[in-house]
Amino acid sequence: MFDPLLADIRFGCGRSPRIAAPDSVEAMLAGLLGPDTAAAAHPIETYEIFLASRLTPMNALGRIRRQERGTALAEEALESIIKLNREGRKARLDWLVAHVARRITSETPLRERLESFWGDHFSARGKVNVLRISTSPYLESAIRPYLAGRFEDMLIAAVTHPQMLHSLDQHASAGPNSPQALRYPGRKGMNENLARELLELHTLGVGGPYTQGDVYELAKLLTGLAFTAEAGTEFRAALAEPGAETVLGTSYGGAQPALEDIHAVLRDLARHPATARHIAHKLAVHFIGDHPDTALVAAMAEVWWQTGGDLPQVYHAMLSHPAAWDPAPGNAKPPLDFIASACRALDVPPKALAARAGLLLMNPLRQMGQVWQEPLGPDGLPEADGAWLTPQGLAARLQWGFTLPQLMLDRLPDPRDFVVTALGARAPEEVRFAASAAETRSDGIGVVLASPAFQRM
Repeated sequence: MFDPLLADIRFGCGRSPRIAAPDSVEAMLAGLLGPDTAAAAHPIETYEIFLASRLTPMNALGRIRRQERGTALAEEALESIIKLNREGRKARLDWLVAHVARRITSETPLRERLESFWGDHFSARGKVNVLRISTSPYLESAIRPYLAGRFEDMLIAAVTHPQMLHSLDQHASAGPNSPQALRYPGRKGMNENLARELLELHTLGVGGPYTQGDVYELAKLLTGLAFTAEAGTEFRAALAEPGAETVLGTSYGGAQPALEDIHAVLRDLARHPATARHIAHKLAVHFIGDHPDTALVAAMAEVWWQTGGDLPQVYHAMLSHPAAWDPAPGNAKPPLDFIASACRALDVPPKALAARAGLLLMNPLRQMGQVWQEPLGPDGLPEADGAWLTPQGLAARLQWGFTLPQLMLDRLPDPRDFVVTALGARAPEEVRFAASAAETRSDGIGVVLASPAFQRM
């Protein structure tokens, strides 16, 4: 049942010429509990550092511009803002390189795939000034540390994170009877965005066992969640709705609103049977196929329910099920997975990517249909193969595969060797022949990367 080739391609970041495939499901999962060597080798700043070094200075400079309008101080502040934004754009490219470098070099590639899955599940995008580049620090602080823990801990970290509060405008939400709303009638309102997405996307799922009344009650319970650049997430009682709220038949809170009440509802939602079914199905779709085996999904959901959402055990249920190892080609690779797996198979030095990150990574991703860390909505990137295998997207993949590898390596590998490295026993005979018959190494590499066998997991 277990197949090292599929472990690399379907559940990892692709095959590597120098990093051995795992030899068992247990080895794949054990890596998640070990040191995060890929992150240490290719660091991305945490959100705490981002707030202190980027958002706090940006806010201070903005205040100077407003207060000193028309003065030399305001002009100097504007110049500093422009510099901070320029540095931020450069950092964003550096972080993209780090994400790809981790996929190239990781001996625990399942970790990288899980970060992408959960980061997309808890999609949260910065919308103004330097916050537009804050997704990677958000993933580093709210997602990556919780990949091998309990879902409820990741849920709390992500939902109460400044990035999520900003993305869904929760930080300005005030309960109808909160001190702030009563003090400023008509000026402070309640926002249901986070409550709705929490139920619909993050936990119970579309069509889950909740009503509009549950959304409204949860929105009241979530009031008080806010953040500052200096302190990060904080609970502001002045914004919080007093009294108890009832969500899915359970009462939370009381006369004195508190952050612990929000944590309590999040833990209950994380352990709900509907959450188990929703996310088990979503995990199976992401890793295995658009229409996963129902028995596999049921097995994952059952383990979720029995363990209270212990993620390593849920992953084990997926990876130990025979349907996970069906040798038929699985999902189409989204653009990032395509580019990163090609770079892993080519063993591209990360410094080669850093020198031309826009040309080699950022722009091609956009041309293939994936605007880096800019999803269209809070539901993140599409999973369906048809979203990626479009005429324009396929043309961009072909262009990348035939032209850009030669810009990343001093010497391309022999295509006859590369087809084995990239595809192993999965390589169709016609692809082997085409690679060996190519007139140039770049053409041979392009043939392999363009093949349907490489485009799918």
